[in-house]
Amino acid sequence: MRRNGIAVHETEVSRFRALSWFAPAGYADGCLLRANSILADAHSWPVTTGFKAGELEGVNLRVPMALDLTIEKLVYGGEGLSRVDGQVVFTPFVLPGEVVHVAPPASKKHAQRANLISVTKPSDDRVEAGCGIFGKCGGCHYQHIDYPAQLRYKRSILAETLRRGAKIEFDENRIAMVSGDPWGYRNRTQFHIEGGKVGYRQMRSQTLIPAEQCPISSPKINEALRKLHRLVKDRRWPKFVTSLEVFTDEVQVQWNVQEATQPVAKHFFEWLAREVPGTVPGALDYEVNGDVFGIAGNSFFQVNRSLVGCLADLAIGEETGATAWDLYAGAGLFSVPLARKFGKVIAVEAGRAADDLQRNTLRAGVEVESIRQNTEAFLLEAGDAPEFVLLDPPRAGLGTTAVERLLELGPKKIVIVACDPATLARDLSGLTSRYEVERLAMVDLFPQTFHIETIIGLARKD
Repeated sequence: MRRNGIAVHETEVSRFRALSWFAPAGYADGCLLRANSILADAHSWPVTTGFKAGELEGVNLRVPMALDLTIEKLVYGGEGLSRVDGQVVFTPFVLPGEVVHVAPPASKKHAQRANLISVTKPSDDRVEAGCGIFGKCGGCHYQHIDYPAQLRYKRSILAETLRRGAKIEFDENRIAMVSGDPWGYRNRTQFHIEGGKVGYRQMRSQTLIPAEQCPISSPKINEALRKLHRLVKDRRWPKFVTSLEVFTDEVQVQWNVQEATQPVAKHFFEWLAREVPGTVPGALDYEVNGDVFGIAGNSFFQVNRSLVGCLADLAIGEETGATAWDLYAGAGLFSVPLARKFGKVIAVEAGRAADDLQRNTLRAGVEVESIRQNTEAFLLEAGDAPEFVLLDPPRAGLGTTAVERLLELGPKKIVIVACDPATLARDLSGLTSRYEVERLAMVDLFPQTFHIETIIGLARKD
C-alpha cells in the first residue's frame, strides 16, 4: 500500500467502533492495535471524518503501519533526513547512519515528517539525554547527541547551508568552532503557566509540559523555577499571567511578563522580590569583559552567559580604524568595545534596547553616536561609508534593501553576526559579488539545540 507516495505495511481491522478515528502521525502508542480497535491519538491527522458513533461497525479498514528508515544526515531545524521511493522524510531525535522505526509519515507540501518510535541501529554518537522531558518539551533537539558530535554536525550543516544558499565553497575544517559549557548556560528563560503548573510548550503544540528543572538554564534560573512552582499555587498569583521570563546574571533576577490578559500591578513584582532574593525592580546590570551593561525589561541581550564576552571579542577581532558602524546595536555589547578601537562609532538601534544603548555607552565613558532608527532606513539615508560595519541582525537577516545598499556604499570590511544560517546564506549570495570571505566562525551559543550562531568577516574585493 502507498500513502502520500510512501510504501508502507498494512493491516486489516475488521470491526471498528468509533466516536472519531485519527490515524497516528505522532506517538508510538497511537500505532498500537488492540482487540480489533484503534487507540486514537488526538494530536494526529484525521483520516475519516463526518462519521457518527457506530457507523463504521463491520467496515474493513487498511491502516498504514510503521516504517524502517536509514538516516542520511542532519539538516538545519533539528531533524534527520531520509528518503523512501524518492520522497524526503524528516524525523526528529535521530543521527546520521542510524536505522530507525518511525510512525507513518504525515504529508507536508514538499516533504514528509515521521515521528520516531525506536532506534534499531544506534549511532556511536548517541547518548542518554540529560533531561527527563527531552523529546516532549520543544526547547531542545540534540540532547541525544554527544556534545563534541553536536559541534561537528552543526559545522557540517553550516558549511552545507552556505554552499547551497550562497554558493560559497568553504572547507568546513577551516570554520573555527567556539564553545563553552553545554549545560546551565542560559541567562534568560521563558516559562509558561497553566492550571497551577509551570513548564514549556510541547514541540509543535500548545500543550504544557511541566518542568521541575531545566538543565540548559543557569542555576539561578532553576532556583527561580523551583520558587515559581510554589508561587503559582498561591492564591495571590494573578491567574491572567500565563507566561513569565526570567533573566539573571546569577546574582540579580529580572522578571518579564510575556503573556497576560490584563496589566500586572506593581505589588505583583514586589511580592516576587520578597520571595526570590536578588529580584530587581528595573534594569539588570550585566557585566561583560569589565563593562557593565544595563538591560531593561524585555530588551535584547545575548543568552549564553559563558560566551557573551567571547562573542564580542570574536566579532570585532583585530579591527581598528577611523570610522565604524554598529547596526542592530542592541544594548551596546559591540558598540562599547568598538569605540575603544575606532575614532568614530555610530550605533543604530530601533528596538527596546535603544535607551539601554545610550545609557551604556555613557556609563562606559566612550564616545558613540547613538541613532534610534531601523537599519534599512539608516542605510538608505547614509552618505559616505565607514571603514568597518558590524551587523547583528535578527533571525530574518539583513534583507534585500540592506544588502543592496551595503554593496552601493562599499565599506572596506563587513562582519555579520548571524543566528540563522539560511538567511545568512541568502544575504551572502548578494554580498559576495563585491566581497570575499575573510574569516568564518561558528559560536555554539545554544548547545543541545539546532540553533547556530555564525560570525563571518568579509573583505571588499579591491
